[in-house]
Amino acid sequence: MRRPLPPPPKPLQRGPLTLVLLLMLPMVQRPAAPVPPQVVRPTPQPAARPVVASAPGPYGITPERRALLNTIRYAEGTWLGGSDDGYRVLYGGDRFGDLSRHPDTVVRRGYASAAAGAYQFLPTTWDRAAERLGLRDFGPASQDQAALHLIQQRGALGSFDRHGLTPEVLARLAPEWASLPTLAGDSHYGQPVKCRTELQRFYDRELERQRRLTSA
Repeated sequence: MRRPLPPPPKPLQRGPLTLVLLLMLPMVQRPAAPVPPQVVRPTPQPAARPVVASAPGPYGITPERRALLNTIRYAEGTWLGGSDDGYRVLYGGDRFGDLSRHPDTVVRRGYASAAAGAYQFLPTTWDRAAERLGLRDFGPASQDQAALHLIQQRGALGSFDRHGLTPEVLARLAPEWASLPTLAGDSHYGQPVKCRTELQRFYDRELERQRRLTSA
């Protein structure tokens, strides 16, 4: 005889307690994908601007001051049409070549003098100004600074900046440059002198030119 087959198993009944236990089991999370490292690119820095050396010395040169300096050169005979050769003039009109220092060369032409440069500096005058201002050569920029220093030392720079090329300014500068007139119109040293009218005319023309150059 064939034995009867056992009855099929009853389906598992899940009560409320079973559901609670299932919910309490920890959830298995898949590991997160690795994050690639960020590449930090350096911020480009602007290129450094080249440092431009300024003219030696403390004195700024305005168009007015440049016109005054050129007027002194005109009176001293070193203007030479505005050429830089005027910065190489010895007393008497000869030229020298080395601008690394004052040439300190005595020339005898009526008078004996070692004056040199655009403003005809005597060696001792130049040495004092160069030491005071820290000038390291006898080039044009250094000579300009030394001349402005002498103008300041004579008490004329402030008055000139305020009032221009007045007879009083010229008279203050007459003991420094023999070619400039005193209030009486003479040279402080009895040497040839330029008259105020001629100097004023040159100054006005130069000032106009310098202002045009500045505004160009």
